[in-house]
Amino acid sequence: MHAPVLVLRDSLKRESGRKVHHANIQAAKAVADIIRTTLGPRSMLKMLLDASGGIVVTNDGNAILRELDLAHPAAKSMIELSRTQDEEVGDGTTSVIVLGGEMLHVAEAFIEKNYHPTVICRAYSKALEDAIAVIDKIAMSIDVNDRPTMLGLVKSCIGTKFTSQFGDLIADLAIDATSIVGVDLGQGLREVDIKKYIKVEKVPGGQLEDSKVLKGVMFNKDVVAPGKMKRKIVNPRVILLDCPVEYKKGENQTNAELVREEDWEVLLKMEEEYIENMCAQILKLKPDLVITEKGLSDLACHYLSKAGVSAIRRLRKTDNNRIAKACGATVVNRPDELQESDVGTGAGLFEVKKIGDEFFAFIVDCKDPKACTVLLRGASKDLLNEVERNLQDAMSVARNILKNPKLLPGGGATELTVSAALKQKSSSIEGIEKWPYEAAAIAFEAIPRTLAQNCGVNVIRTMTALQGKHANGENAWIGIDGNTGEITDMKERKIWDAYNVKAQTFKTAIESACMLLRIDDIVSGIKKKQAPGAQGPSKPKIETEADADSEQILPD
Repeated sequence: MHAPVLVLRDSLKRESGRKVHHANIQAAKAVADIIRTTLGPRSMLKMLLDASGGIVVTNDGNAILRELDLAHPAAKSMIELSRTQDEEVGDGTTSVIVLGGEMLHVAEAFIEKNYHPTVICRAYSKALEDAIAVIDKIAMSIDVNDRPTMLGLVKSCIGTKFTSQFGDLIADLAIDATSIVGVDLGQGLREVDIKKYIKVEKVPGGQLEDSKVLKGVMFNKDVVAPGKMKRKIVNPRVILLDCPVEYKKGENQTNAELVREEDWEVLLKMEEEYIENMCAQILKLKPDLVITEKGLSDLACHYLSKAGVSAIRRLRKTDNNRIAKACGATVVNRPDELQESDVGTGAGLFEVKKIGDEFFAFIVDCKDPKACTVLLRGASKDLLNEVERNLQDAMSVARNILKNPKLLPGGGATELTVSAALKQKSSSIEGIEKWPYEAAAIAFEAIPRTLAQNCGVNVIRTMTALQGKHANGENAWIGIDGNTGEITDMKERKIWDAYNVKAQTFKTAIESACMLLRIDDIVSGIKKKQAPGAQGPSKPKIETEADADSEQILPD
């Protein structure tokens, strides 16, 4: 006998073949089971403790999976799915995982029968193409300006969320906010940038009903000298700067040796004159409100308040951009380049109010704002966080519809229609791919089945009744009412889903299932060789503008 040859190092673990497929499918199913109960209006909440000991209470699929720390590589890639879904369309984060898990679950039987994974994948891709064709057929277009329809749509999206008990409130907020910041790109396209131009300000206290969308912006700052400066200005002229209004410091440390005492006074005088000039340049345009992202020295503050101008300093860059969008001003970099066109005159009112124990500055009643702030009030921090997550989802749905105004039935009706159509089609498919194709058709039923489970109705009876209704491909709009669990027409109940949410869900779920099925080898425990005691190279941290929003800015 020959001695066994060692190819891999001892420290490496290698699993291959059938074992890996089973492990991956089990992992994906485990992830799907975690969030299965959060699908639909009768969903449960999950409570998660994060690393710093904070509590997250949510039923948003993405928010739950984000907090989980998983060991299995396949499970990690499942989590990526819900992240992609959240970034792309903002809704359907739970269904994508449930569907993906189900696709893998039905594939397990074929792998045991020694089907080759690529055969299964081929059948799945075919199923995906046909599924998209089916939903194209049953989609219906709507008019974006028809408020009741839009409300119904956004409501059915947040109906599955915790805030559904506040009914239209969140839906109203979402539609208002997105229709304010929508920009027409021409050719019937609308671009709605939720991240940059809609700011959600959470202020604990008050009631949820007090939440509103401001026609303008608010930020957590007070004027620099509260006693001297006006706190309420009607129709203010706003100037936005992103340079410090104080004496310029040198780029590097400079030492000046002064021999005569008068030189010192000359130096101080120069500084004062510099600031005075700067303020004069600003005041030339007769503003009522000056806002800067950087510092504002005491002297400058004095000159401005003498002229009756209110000033606000150290504002976040992102907030400044929002103000610029809201009142039509331009953010200026150097005071000497100020022109009349840079002054924002679109705002109707500037005032500073005290909410709770903090001061907030409002710039509201803008004529044609392209940015807005959603003010959320609520009893506790946890509640507010959850409401904010729901609002994000609602705004994404509203944005999707503005971009692509097509609807599909909700309540599992779409999935059932697709499933029925695929089952019919599977009989015309030749060769070995027929079986996985049919299985994919059955996997789509996971969504209505989960809905039925979460309502607590008799799952088997409900599903058979539904399949019977859908069997010959007609009445595509029959699904489950997630609240009562009865079988109804989704058109009457106004339970809709946005077309691109559904399409994205199907694509993501099936493509990822194919990817996980194609894995047949997992090698773990790979270590890079390093000199003992040497630290690995650390990646430099690059701050993006998006991070700037989340940072705490120190109070003056």
